[in-house]
Amino acid sequence: MATVQLVRHGKAAAGFGAHPDPGLDDLGRRQAAAVAAMLNAQHSQRPELLSSPMARAFETAQALADIWQVPIDVEPRVAEIPSPTKDLEARASWLSQAMAGNWSQLDASVQQWRQELADFLLSCEQDCIIFSHYVAINAAVGAAMKDDRMRIFGPDNCSVTTLDNAGGKLSVIELGQVADTHIN
Repeated sequence: MATVQLVRHGKAAAGFGAHPDPGLDDLGRRQAAAVAAMLNAQHSQRPELLSSPMARAFETAQALADIWQVPIDVEPRVAEIPSPTKDLEARASWLSQAMAGNWSQLDASVQQWRQELADFLLSCEQDCIIFSHYVAINAAVGAAMKDDRMRIFGPDNCSVTTLDNAGGKLSVIELGQVADTHIN
């Protein structure tokens, strides 16, 4: 059994439809520092740190890694949802439409991405903190709740959602702080 804390990255310097892999803006860096301080105070035993390979998630994780003086393991299965196009404007439109629906309405490759994310979380054998993304966190929560909706809740930047994987199934311990997020 492992407790898995999913941390949404800090505020990005650009939206999903404006840049393929933006880092954090100034507010995002302050959010990363604040969540790092909170997680540091919360953990006397240091769980493994993992991050999406995307810049905004990795930069958020780096704030805690710097405090703990530990490496960050990059985990591609917790990265941003794969888009059917590289055109930034078209992918933002696709995501906005997809978020209004269900996983079962999407292409098989996207459903496979969701399953691989859930399978990875189930395979975690030790407590860990994973820095990830809005859609990935919703995918994990939906898998835990057996809910086909793409959008279960709106995790705020640097919110912490806690799951566990006891008994070979994911369950939600606590949802992270909610914000009204616009996909751009």
